[in-house]
Amino acid sequence: MVLLASCSASGDANRPTSANAFPKADRPVAPIVSTRWSTEEARDRVNEAEDIMDLTGIRPGMTVADIGAGEGYYTVRLAKRVGPNGRVLAQDILAEVIDALGRRVTREDWNNVSVKLGTSDDPKLPANSFDRVLMVHMYHEIAEPYAFLWNLHPALKKDGEVIVVDANRPTQQHGTPPRLLACEFAAVGYRLEQVIARPSAGGYLARFRKIAARPKPENIVACALRE
Repeated sequence: MVLLASCSASGDANRPTSANAFPKADRPVAPIVSTRWSTEEARDRVNEAEDIMDLTGIRPGMTVADIGAGEGYYTVRLAKRVGPNGRVLAQDILAEVIDALGRRVTREDWNNVSVKLGTSDDPKLPANSFDRVLMVHMYHEIAEPYAFLWNLHPALKKDGEVIVVDANRPTQQHGTPPRLLACEFAAVGYRLEQVIARPSAGGYLARFRKIAARPKPENIVACALRE
């Protein structure tokens, strides 16, 4: 497998207007087929969330974003971990999912959680706000990865990290090969810090930091894996 650069395309009528300045993803984008990949009970039996939070240094008092929060498996466990002096922002791009998660947050009385509706090309996060941004089993579903990562960039604090948990398989099979993931992040000014195999979480964990200013959208070169 080798990484190749592809030419960018703009002006596609099927894309959000706000994403037209960015290159398209030069690989399949997996459809959103479910808000869960396993039950919460099954995930807790292998200590998934606790393991991921330990590995990524999530501590009381932190501010964390849960991107693609779905039904809130990580959201509520992050809220418990960061405690009353921390904050969790749960984001998703499906209005019905955010509505249902908002009801869960209210029902379970998570006072340190807020919910946010994002878009396929912009997570809509406040600037300089997050110690950690988690994207668990959803990166392969991001239709506009370069615009999305570019818009995410300012939301991280100076020492903040983006955490991706995904399966090591092609994007059309609901995973992301780690080399492709690292290339797409690097194209927007992030550096891969570590990749850790986490079979109990369904694949691997990758940690990224921003190390450079965001490039101009028209200067971003798309990545693709080719045989």
